[in-house]
Amino acid sequence: MNPYQTSMMVLVASVTMASCSSQKTSIPVADPMVRAVPNVNYVQHKLVRTSWSHATTNQVRTRHAVQHTTARNEPHLPQLSYNELRLIGDKIFNNESGSDKEKLVHWNDNENFASMGIGHWTWYPKGRSAQFGNTFPQLLSYLESNNVILPNWLSRSKNAAPWRSKSELNRARNSYQVQQLKRILYETRDLQAKFILQRAERAIPRLVKAAPANQKGHVIRNVKTLMNSAGGRYALIDYINFKGEGLRMNGGYRGKNWGVLQVLLAMRPSREGKPALNEFANAAMYILQRRVKNSPKSRNEARWLRGWNNRINTYRNPWV
Repeated sequence: MNPYQTSMMVLVASVTMASCSSQKTSIPVADPMVRAVPNVNYVQHKLVRTSWSHATTNQVRTRHAVQHTTARNEPHLPQLSYNELRLIGDKIFNNESGSDKEKLVHWNDNENFASMGIGHWTWYPKGRSAQFGNTFPQLLSYLESNNVILPNWLSRSKNAAPWRSKSELNRARNSYQVQQLKRILYETRDLQAKFILQRAERAIPRLVKAAPANQKGHVIRNVKTLMNSAGGRYALIDYINFKGEGLRMNGGYRGKNWGVLQVLLAMRPSREGKPALNEFANAAMYILQRRVKNSPKSRNEARWLRGWNNRINTYRNPWV
């Protein structure tokens, strides 16, 4: 019996995009948040809307990054409906920032990087070690590849945040640049959700490849069980965006990583449906509690456990 299975005996669960068009159009400045920003015409993409409810497309044609070139039983993400992807994007936006537009451009306390967009992608200042990966530049490149025209200042500083600290960002909070960036990130929420989905699509075959040889079948079964459970796709996609893939088995604190691969390895086999969602959530909390236990005391990561637990508990309900 592994440590997770032992701990599960005492662990009690606590409190719980649309198709792109090549036609370009300017966006009306309808949001009160940005009415004071003059000459806003930098986003020219028909997909961008002030509300996803205006979308009429029923399906999002996702690029199938997971190809059937490996074993027939290798799991993969199915094509998601537009509504499912929209709900997942909205849920991730709520998980990361309480659906608060102001927090689309954010800097957490005691962090040395900014957090951007609905997925709170990391954006490090120039010259700073990117311990958790500098992921926001990847999103900006993805937006550009989907006909979102970035302002010159953002294109020039794409690879490094223009602010050095939280206090510096706060002083610039009402500046033209911050308001402009906030507007871009709010109006491209659907594209950001597709970006998150595509990361998950690419991740799944890598998870199987990175798993220890004697546990690949265990990982495949758990992924398939989640894929066949209402709400399971959201749980996998959100956790990959939240804590990453965990492909380095000896990564993390004291050689113990905390990505989705570690969760799938710790997850006990279960039936499809709510039992699978609960097992995935239980395993996720075990892995996050292990992370906190192994973390440097100076980081005081225990302060995040309550919020992490609330987020993980959203996996337990098959709402989508």
